[in-house]
Amino acid sequence: MFSKDTYIRRRAELKKIVGEGVIVLFGNNDAPCNYPANCYAPMRQDSSFLYYFGQHRNGLVGVIDIDNDEEWLFGDDIDVEDIVWMGFTPSVADLAAEVGVTKTAPMKSLTAHLSPLNSHHSPLTTKNIHFLPPYRHDTQIQIMDLLGIHPSKQKEAASLELIQAVVKMRSTKEAQEIEAIDRACDVGYAMHTTAQLLIKPGVTERFIGGQVDGIARSLADQTSFATIFSQHGEIMHGNPTANKLEDGRLVLCDAGCELDDYCSDHTRTMPVNGKFTQRQLEIYSIVEACHDYVLEVAKPGVKYMDVHFAVCRMMTERLKELGLMKGDTDEAVKAGAHAMFLPHGLGHMMGMDVHDMEGLGQIYVGFDEETRPNLEQFGTNCLRMGRRLQEGFVVTDEPGIYFIPALIDEWKASGHCKEFINYEKLETYKDFGGIRIEDDVLITKDGCRFLGTKRIPYHPAELEAFMSKNQ
Repeated sequence: MFSKDTYIRRRAELKKIVGEGVIVLFGNNDAPCNYPANCYAPMRQDSSFLYYFGQHRNGLVGVIDIDNDEEWLFGDDIDVEDIVWMGFTPSVADLAAEVGVTKTAPMKSLTAHLSPLNSHHSPLTTKNIHFLPPYRHDTQIQIMDLLGIHPSKQKEAASLELIQAVVKMRSTKEAQEIEAIDRACDVGYAMHTTAQLLIKPGVTERFIGGQVDGIARSLADQTSFATIFSQHGEIMHGNPTANKLEDGRLVLCDAGCELDDYCSDHTRTMPVNGKFTQRQLEIYSIVEACHDYVLEVAKPGVKYMDVHFAVCRMMTERLKELGLMKGDTDEAVKAGAHAMFLPHGLGHMMGMDVHDMEGLGQIYVGFDEETRPNLEQFGTNCLRMGRRLQEGFVVTDEPGIYFIPALIDEWKASGHCKEFINYEKLETYKDFGGIRIEDDVLITKDGCRFLGTKRIPYHPAELEAFMSKNQ
């Protein structure tokens, strides 16, 4: 939690941007895992609620009445039975005071508080109730009970004014947020270097994935997403299995942590035996070059979509040198041929969420009126971040090259982009897997920089030297 003044200032700014009406920010509740008393832990608070109200306790709702200049925190105090099991928890009034809110009430009062303002109950009112698109079923039920809006209609009923205001504020990171992300990235360093020192033939994916998760739990709050650790790097979200690491293969680790409400997100790809083969090194060096190129060109005023396609052209040129692609580079990228090898975008926003604010709608987070997504073309439709970069943005830089047998078979059978892809040679790479290198980047006044004070080894020589310590 930041200082009380931080949350007071943020709510004041939110009121100015939205302008009128009543803002309702729903906190999260405990989520049962496999029976009611066995909940996922630790409880993860909603990020926008955290941003403006700062409290991690479950069962809270924040209300900002712009027209009457009132701020409320609704929630029920913990009774003695819960204290017996969970320990002492401050009262809702005490929690509110910590973030500069003076008005509190039990949750049962929320319906009465909002009903006179709600056009569903009072058609003559001119007030608006602003809420964000819900992503949890219990919140959807709560909104239906409070506002009479069916869950199937809530996404379209969510306030565009509030969405845009939250995106505007959360996109540009404050100095204290950047410091928090730097700390999270330093834990990310410990997570990934631990994995690199454990990798060797015969160890299971699950064992190393568990060690990575343990670092996040030990040095931070939790992982920022389910750890990806797999010899099948061509699978975007390959979770650890009981399979043993095999000599001669590559293994991909995509992992991050949450620390003090902010995330890290890194990816490294390593040779299981600690030494790249020539074929692996040829592909790896392309991804490495694309990854490093971003640091040269990403800066305020540049569209991240343009950076993405510049990387795609660089990748295409290099793949042509290996005989895997052919033809005119610009035409190949225009046709989407590069998506055979890079079927996702270059990166995404990152902050309190590892895919920051994605639940608010990617068209509002990663795009704007100037820069629109292309949802029709395979690969390009997965570009999450395209808008112009601004100082204070945090984005991921994560190019990759993947050899996906099912995709190769499908495109080859239909002749898709055959003028740009050498399918005969591509067939010989079906057993290759995939490579991704990812770091978190802060857009600065004049350019950009990596986040975190330590760099996880990724240049081939330094990576091999570092991994040799476990031999």
